[in-house]
Order: sequence, then structure tokens, then C-alpha cells
Amino acid sequence: LSGNTRNCFLTGSPDSYRNFIGKGLRCLFNVPNTEVYKNAHHSSGRFCFWSSRPLGEKITSLQISSVGQLPHHFSAWNIQIIRSFRTSPSFQAAPVPLFWIIVKPAQKLFAIILGRSIRNWWKALPPNKQELFKESARKNKWKILLGVSSLGVLFVVFYFTHLEETPITGRARLLVFGKGHFTELSQMEYDMWMEEFKSKMLPETDARYQVVERVVGHLSESNKDIPQVSALKWVIHVVDEPGVNAFVLPNGQVFVFTGLLNAVSDIHQLSFILGHEIAHAVLEHAVKKASLVHFLDFLSLIFLTMIWAICPRDSLAVVGQWIQSKLQEFMFDRPYSRTLEAEADKVGLQFAAKACVDVRASSVFWQQMELAETIQGQPKLPEWLSTHPSHENRAEHLDRLIPEALKIRESCNCPSLSGPDPRLIFKLNMQHLLESSKDQETPNSTKQDLSKPKLDFPHT
Repeated sequence: LSGNTRNCFLTGSPDSYRNFIGKGLRCLFNVPNTEVYKNAHHSSGRFCFWSSRPLGEKITSLQISSVGQLPHHFSAWNIQIIRSFRTSPSFQAAPVPLFWIIVKPAQKLFAIILGRSIRNWWKALPPNKQELFKESARKNKWKILLGVSSLGVLFVVFYFTHLEETPITGRARLLVFGKGHFTELSQMEYDMWMEEFKSKMLPETDARYQVVERVVGHLSESNKDIPQVSALKWVIHVVDEPGVNAFVLPNGQVFVFTGLLNAVSDIHQLSFILGHEIAHAVLEHAVKKASLVHFLDFLSLIFLTMIWAICPRDSLAVVGQWIQSKLQEFMFDRPYSRTLEAEADKVGLQFAAKACVDVRASSVFWQQMELAETIQGQPKLPEWLSTHPSHENRAEHLDRLIPEALKIRESCNCPSLSGPDPRLIFKLNMQHLLESSKDQETPNSTKQDLSKPKLDFPHT
């Protein structure tokens, strides 16, 4: 990486890369796994704009002497598609057992039919029989309450008897399905992706492929003392797609889009992002997500039956069903997805720290993404509408994790970090950009066009 050759480990000669790898591997022998991760549990981190050049300048591509130079620039502003950076696509990366895919719609249909039948049966009853049922319900209200409470207790017992400890973090997680289900489904999903991208896969001789391969290999080697990391075989696939995206399937298949390689500023940002993706697989987030969805969907069948039984018309029942599904989505599904992303950020930062990556560079990536969206005029949606944390909150969360990650990095006998903090470089570049944009404003202008943003960011 040019721009700050003192901190770069892939620039210059193969010896610099070997030195970096050697330093990183010392972590495996010097730091007990349990203590490192217990101490790092409450750490925070953030990505930085690595180059010391102004924002307007392109950052030259990664260079590896043994494989030659990359043919394209890894510029943070050379982004063709800047939507919310998706780690682990919401549909494909959280598969559910095949039988549930088939049974789930049938269960909902059964709940609708049952609720509608109860409503029609009640309407067909004569008024005197309806009064008898109401009177009987009032007399036996405590028995009914006891029955409902017993059902609730069963759900609570089921929930707590299916909790397991999450690897590395130690957090309790709900596991309804066996891991064996996901092995087969991961292979099915892998075959689907390979069929979709078969004409877009970069060959192993491509320099971009080799960069990703080296980064993933170094991360896995530096964290091989973690059983969940060493148990998986990490296979690299680099897809020639403009989307800023990367994901890892539960079976260790790594997919990276070239759009992401164009979006990162340096090898440190790329290492953190791939560490984040590896963390998703290691923490088995796909299994956790599918288990929660299964549990909530089963609970929702009761409410779905009640909605179709209580609503006087089918049209109102359809509206009630839609409201119920949206409440579940925004109150449980999406917040849980954001929690998993934050957990992957934390563990991914720890993985990067053990690999001697400059973890200070983590939060700047998300600041760059936020700035790029601002420049392109993309609307900002509230975080509660998204399955991922906002770029700003993600950067702040990583900033809080960085001090502890630096301690992990130091305990691994990594080479000391030289040069200024990348976060400071980004902040100074932002100030320079804002000052430049103000200078470009017309000095004699007395009226402000409210249809345009206050700051006219220059194209970079």
C-alpha cells in the first residue's frame, strides 16, 4: 500500500510479508485463548481512512511482490454501488432446514383456516347458546387462565432448555435445529451461488484473488488455536461484481465481490471485514437466526389463529395478520439481526488483532461508506428499519472496542504501529474537504437553495 509505507506489510518485498506473518503467528503461542477472549469481551473498534493523502486522491492498489500488482485501484471512492454494506445476505446466509421451508406455509394456512372456522362457528350459534358459552367462560375463568399460563410455561421451558453457549463470547443462544441440517443446506446454497456466478469467478492466478486468499489464510492461521476456526476449511471465491459485498457460508465458503475490493482503502480494512465475515461462520449466526425465526413463527401461529377468529371480516383479519407480521419483524427479527452484526464486529476485530492488523483502521471504513452515500445523495433510513446497524453507529461501536483490541495485538508481540492514527488522518481529511466545499460557494450568494444540501461535496 502506498501512502504510508511504514505501516504496510504487503508492499516492498516478500520479506516484509513474511515478517508480518511471523509476528502474527507468535500470538498462538504467547496468549492463552480463553483469557484473551474473556478480556476482549467488552472491547471496541473502528476502521480508518488509511492513506495520508487528501480524500480526492486515489489510493494506489495493493502490491504483493510475489504475485505482481493488482490491475485496479482499491479506492474508497471508486464505488459503483454504495448501498448498505451487507455482510451475510439476509436471505441466503441464514438458511433454515428444508422441511421447515415446506411445512411453514402449511402451518400458517392451517392457523388461518382454524381461526376462520372458529369465527364462522360462533356466528352460526343462536344468541342463547352464545350467552351460555359466555356465562360458562365467566364461571371457569380461573381454569382458562391456568390453562393459558400452563401453555406459556411450556414455551418458557422449551426456550431455556434449548439454550447453548456461543463460542468465544460465551453468550447464551437459542438452538432449535441440529447443526447437521445446516451442513447439507450450506452445500445446497454453495451450489446455488456457484451456478449464479460461474461466469464471474476470478481465476486463482488473478492478483485480487491472491490478496483475498492471503488475507483469509493469515487470519485463519493466526486464530487456529480457536477450535471453530481450525475446524473449517476456508475456500476463497472472488466474484467480479460491482456490489460492495462479502459473505461466508456456514461451511467455510468465502465469497468476496470486487466491488468491496474497490471500496476498501487498505489491507487492514479488508482484513477486518473478512474477519467479521469469518466471525459470522465461527459464531454460527445462521443457526441462531434460523432458530429464533422458527421459535417466533411457532408462537405467531397462536396469535394468527386468534386474529382470524376474532376479526369479524376476512379483510380485517388480513390487515391484522399484516400488522402482526410487521410487529414481529421490527420488534424481534431486525433487532436480533443487528445484534448479530455487532457481535461479529467485536469478534472479527479480535481476529484481526491477533493477526497483527492495524485495528484502528476498522471504523474509518464505515465512515467512508457513510460519506460516500452522502456524496451520492442517498437517503438515510432509520436504523430500526434495517437488518444492519447504521454506518455511524457501527463506527462508534468499533471505536469503543479498539483499545482492548490493541491490547490483544500487543500481547501477540505484533510489530508496533507507526505513523499517525488513521482515524485522525480521516478526520483531518474531512475537515479539509469541508473547508474546500465552503470555498467553492458563491461569495455573493445571499439566498440558499433549500432543495440542495448545505455542503456541495466535490466529486472525487
